[in-house]
Amino acid sequence: MDDELVRRARDGDRAAFASLVAASIDALDRVARLITRDPDRAQDAVQETLIKAWRDLPSLREVDRFEGWLRQLLVRSCMDELRRRRRFAVEVELIDSMHPHISDAVISIADRDALEHAFRRLEPEQRALVVLYYYQGLPVEEIATALRIPAGTAKSRLFRAREVLRAALEADARTVTAGGVA
Repeated sequence: MDDELVRRARDGDRAAFASLVAASIDALDRVARLITRDPDRAQDAVQETLIKAWRDLPSLREVDRFEGWLRQLLVRSCMDELRRRRRFAVEVELIDSMHPHISDAVISIADRDALEHAFRRLEPEQRALVVLYYYQGLPVEEIATALRIPAGTAKSRLFRAREVLRAALEADARTVTAGGVA
């Protein structure tokens, strides 16, 4: 991020803030969608993040920390959104039983669906940890800052999230095998 642009936005320059938003909106949306697992909730979380950012930007002392600060606001907005609206969506994929041909693309889709199903079993904070670590490539220390927890706690919770994912994938694989669809 351009530190001068952040300074100008912090001083109330709406055009500078609009430029900052334009530069980061896609990344914010991607992360929010991964954490919330719902495009509408993600959009709400991003919008709330940007409102908070505009409102609280004058209090940002270190302009070079803008990206991390914005990420922290986003994670908190996603967590708030998930707490506020506990609703569940059921997605059903129809399979043509008359034509059981399974291609590599279908296997890839099946793997992705299995991972998606397992990912939905994670608690919101666990999803945030996994998204920030694996999708955003952030170090544990930055994740800990974003979630406002100690780095050791972030490491142990990330470990636990991986265990939950692994167990969910194994359980789903056993269910499919037991059902005779191996």
